[in-house]
This record gives sequence, structure tokens and C-alpha cells, in this order.
Amino acid sequence: MARVTPAARTVRRRLLAWYDRHGRKTLPWQRTHNAYRIWVSEIMLQQTQVATVIPYYERFLKRFPDVAALARARLDTVLHHWTGLGYYARARNLKKAAEIIMREHGGCFPRTLDAVVALPGIGRSTAGAILAFAFDQRHPILDGNVKRVLTRLHAVATPVAQRDTETRLWQLADHYTPRAHVARYTQAIMDLGATLCTTRQPRCPDCPLATHCEAHRLGIPEHFPVRTTRAVLPVKKTTMLMVRDADEKILLIQRPPTGLWGGLWSFPECGNGDAVTKACRADLGLRVVADKPWPVLRHTFSHFRLDITPQPARLVGAASQLRETGPAIWFDPRKPGKLGFSAPVKQLLKNICSN
Repeated sequence: MARVTPAARTVRRRLLAWYDRHGRKTLPWQRTHNAYRIWVSEIMLQQTQVATVIPYYERFLKRFPDVAALARARLDTVLHHWTGLGYYARARNLKKAAEIIMREHGGCFPRTLDAVVALPGIGRSTAGAILAFAFDQRHPILDGNVKRVLTRLHAVATPVAQRDTETRLWQLADHYTPRAHVARYTQAIMDLGATLCTTRQPRCPDCPLATHCEAHRLGIPEHFPVRTTRAVLPVKKTTMLMVRDADEKILLIQRPPTGLWGGLWSFPECGNGDAVTKACRADLGLRVVADKPWPVLRHTFSHFRLDITPQPARLVGAASQLRETGPAIWFDPRKPGKLGFSAPVKQLLKNICSN
């Protein structure tokens, strides 16, 4: 670590004093030093707001109170408890990492940065946060909130996605991270970005670092961080086949373990414009009578938009005719069980039951 400047010491001191008076200290994961619980919270908080995470976090820990419980659980059960939280690779990686911790670390969360980063789904910043909060180890972090604070503090004029910019931000993060009170400092700079130094309408008059902030001096804090020009998201289309049998059970298939909505239960799909009866016959081995399609449902991912045409259909003949193309069930919405669904499928199932 380079020599710490007087300005950096002042920033630390003001940030910690502000946190002691105004920081968040009552969130569920702040009342523990348990590395497993902190790890779960850090993964859930990736790209998800605190208010959304809290109820999921509490339910998840009630069902999986420790790493051993998570490691031995069925993936379906884990995904069920993640349903609605999005970015399901996070849940799959939590499960994989728990198995690795049991197998390679004797059930104890590892305490070195390299070992934590080696776990699925954990990058350098998340690893640093876990080790700081659980063990008060000194590791800089660089999540979205911290990037925003640092780019404004120094008016970093290059796009944050560039490698050189990220390298510089890591150097700044390391420069400001103290050797003592690491957990407090880490929470403080995250809180500052989350509550004052927000993306829109930052509350600069209330900020303890305003007199040191170059973006504030220039009067353009919302110009930072600099983003690369975002291309218009492409639109993909699919038709989801909502096939019901005579008992009002609904055909669901389990998606492959990796990729879009990996491991979740969903409706069979066919391309838009395909004849539904022919697609069901050819792909599923089922004879159906198609009803009128429902209005298109749009779901937005980080890199594209998906327009879903929900296509209800009634089974003609026996459900046993279903061709074995992978895990499939006739789902009884009156006895939902514990399956994982994507947000659109969960919504469509709700709509089916209300029709």
C-alpha cells in the first residue's frame, strides 16, 4: 500500500464520523460476524436493493441456517427460495460453493482472499467485503456504490468499464481503506454511496466528503461515473406453451442447469410463428388444441429483452404420450411444492390459476 496522504486520512476520519451518526447499523446481516450469513447477504445484494433482499435473506437463512444445510439441500429447494430474486446463477453458485466448503474446507468458510475468490460466484470485491465484515481483515472493495463515490471524489473522466479505469479505482480503494476499523469503514463507504452519493439527485450538502469531492466542486456529480454508450437492447421472442390436462395440471419442464434460468422449472417453448399443434406433436409427442394466445409479456435482462407469447392449450389424449426430452412434470397448482420459477413463469402460473 502506498503512503497515505493527509487528505486520505481526513476522508477516512470524516467518513467514519458520519457513519457513527448516520450509517445503517440494524440490517439483519449487520448483527452478525458469521461468515456464512454475511456471504449470503453479499450475494443477494449484488444488483438487488436492500429492501427487496431483507425478506428473502430471512427466509433463506431460516431454511438453510448454515453452510452444511445449504450444501446438502436439493438445488430445486434452493432455487425455490430464490424465486423472484432474479439472477439465478447466484443461487446455483451459492449451492456449488457450499458443497466445496464442506468438501475442501471442512465446513468452515475460508479466511484467505485467494481461497474465497476461488469459490463460484465470488469476485474480488465480494470476497473483500465478506472478510472485512466477518473477520475485520483489511481488503479494499469496489462495488457499484464505492465506484460511484470514488469516481466523483476524483472526477474520474474515463468510463468505469475500461480496464485502466478499474485499475485506478482499485488503487484508490486500497489507498483509502484503513488498517484499523476496516469493517466500519467498508460499511461506511458503501452506505455513503447507497444513501447520499446516489446515482440521481445526490445529496451533496449532507455529504461529509463534499469539500474534498472534485465532482461537487465542478458542479456535475451526476456526470460520474462515466458510462460507455449503451447500445439499444435487442429483442428476442419466444412462445411459452401452457399445456393443461383434464385435471388442470400444467406441463412444466426443467431447464438445463446452466444458461438462461438454469435449473428452473418453466413452460416448453417454441419459436414465434410456429404452429402450436405441430410443435407440441413434434417436440413433445402430445396432441393439443390451442386456445387464443395471451398478450405478449416482456421481460428485460441485462443484455436483451425477451417478448414472451403465452400460448394456452388443452391436452387431447393421455399425458403419458409425453416424449422424454428431459425432466418434466405435470404440475398441480393446488399443490405447488417447492420448485424454482423465473419471474415471468411465476406470474403466468398465477394468471392460469385465476382464469
